[in-house]
Amino acid sequence: MLYWLTALSDGGDFFNLFRYITFRAGGAFLTALLFGFMFGRPLINVLRRKQGKGQPIREDGPEGHFVKAGTPTMGGLLIVGALLTSTLLWARLDNGFVWLVLFVTLAYGLIGFADDYAKVSKQNTAGVSGKVRLLLGFIIAALAAWWASYLQPEEMQMRLALPFFKDVLINLGFFFVPFAMIVIVGAANAVNLTDGLDGLAIMPVMIAAGTLGIIAYAVGRVDFTEYLDLHYVPGTGEILIFTAGIAGGGLGFLWYNAPPAAVFMGDTGSLALGGALGAIAVATKHELVLGIVGGLFVLEALSVIIQVLYFKRTGKRVFLMAPIHHHYEKKGWSEPQIVIRFWIISLILAMIGLATLKVR
Repeated sequence: MLYWLTALSDGGDFFNLFRYITFRAGGAFLTALLFGFMFGRPLINVLRRKQGKGQPIREDGPEGHFVKAGTPTMGGLLIVGALLTSTLLWARLDNGFVWLVLFVTLAYGLIGFADDYAKVSKQNTAGVSGKVRLLLGFIIAALAAWWASYLQPEEMQMRLALPFFKDVLINLGFFFVPFAMIVIVGAANAVNLTDGLDGLAIMPVMIAAGTLGIIAYAVGRVDFTEYLDLHYVPGTGEILIFTAGIAGGGLGFLWYNAPPAAVFMGDTGSLALGGALGAIAVATKHELVLGIVGGLFVLEALSVIIQVLYFKRTGKRVFLMAPIHHHYEKKGWSEPQIVIRFWIISLILAMIGLATLKVR
């Protein structure tokens, strides 16, 4: 919205700053951060009054989690609210990619909100049926995949770019849509599985979003793509403003989610943020790089898949408990140890993901 202030510029004054994506990204970050600080405590108070007993705790979960009973959930409303406000204020609203990532984020956030509401209202960890959640998630992802292809240059539509290889595009044809659906739905559910300890999910989300924001900015600049031998996708640079909003809103949320958490993000936040990461990867043609940058989320999801398949086949468990962060809890690691070490892993993977921009 503030981009239109450039109409008041003569090319050499303050209003000219609003032309620059990096300046507006900084504004989006600060706006989202202030939103989190201003509305965090009031939102928590409202959630506590409305939810009563807070998020139900799994009876088969780690013993140390029962002390968290009564903690309100749906804290993702704070992140999504900060993200929406900052993006609408600082991004160019005539950019299709901005509306694409906002659509996926809000749609998955609504699914998560319905699930959280079902859990707290019934005081049951089941929530909305998993099949219903997946069906809705795949429908949203299918729309996003078609939308992204429509926005991309014709020579890139329905094609898969390979990291480490320049000028390589694999034409998937119609199969690109189900592939992109798996990327978006997989990212949303992987982040959801990671959100099991205080502060565990939000920092890796911010790291991944920041990395993808840099990639989106580079992919959206023809001079950068020529230098780095990347595929040029006009318009994706504005996604950097969106990811700056995730970082600012995420930090504002982490202020209240740091151990011991005053609020959980819930599915409202985890599904919305995971879906956002998947949508950004599809929009920028970096679906495979997301698997590197978001490697921690992949690891968490794989630990659940391996545990379930192996148990069904043998009746035995590979991990003491899945997802894998619970395995380390069972081994005696403290929550801060697990959380900070997983943050470190996320940062390392982000650096490897960024390296794919140049190693070609």
